[in-house]
Amino acid sequence: MLLAIDTSAGTSVAVVDRDGGILAEVTEPDTMRHAEVIGDLIAAALDASGTRPDALSGVVAGMGPGPFTGLRVGIAAATAFAFGAGRPLVPVVSHDAVAYERYLAGHAGPLLVVTDARRRERYWTAYAGVDEHGLPVRLDGPGLDKPDALPHPDLPREEAATVSAGLLGMIAELRFAAGLPFDRDEPLYLRSPDVTLSAGPKRVSA
Repeated sequence: MLLAIDTSAGTSVAVVDRDGGILAEVTEPDTMRHAEVIGDLIAAALDASGTRPDALSGVVAGMGPGPFTGLRVGIAAATAFAFGAGRPLVPVVSHDAVAYERYLAGHAGPLLVVTDARRRERYWTAYAGVDEHGLPVRLDGPGLDKPDALPHPDLPREEAATVSAGLLGMIAELRFAAGLPFDRDEPLYLRSPDVTLSAGPKRVSA
């Protein structure tokens, strides 16, 4: 079983099992309350699924793309929980869960997943379809652009307001079962931070 956490859009926490599927999933769609709700949602997902932390095999972290402030809350929570439980951290690109949901619903072929990046910008990832395991295959991205400059305008577009931690966890389960690699343990902020390091002490004039 895996605990899965994603805060790239709202906040979603789930417990999944390869054979049992999504055992529990709780979501807060508010994109401004990640830090306030993450602890309660983790507890609620574990309680609803009847899962003890020592029964988990790992912790899945949605790596974005997502705004810095929200995304780091989920990654930090997943990393801390994995460390405390003595379990591995499993990174997965968040947009893969959106694409996977669309493919499960019957979509076939290429797809462009788009989520809000704030500041009048959008995150995007293009997919070619699914592989032999039914997992989304990335064609291009993730990237960041203005809405009128998004690439691949010919592809069907899926604009998502939330990301399912349950489906993120199931992607991890399927990749593990198929012996496929996981994503890099690197947050996909795709935007330079607002705060920069000082260039040195400033001179003071009389």
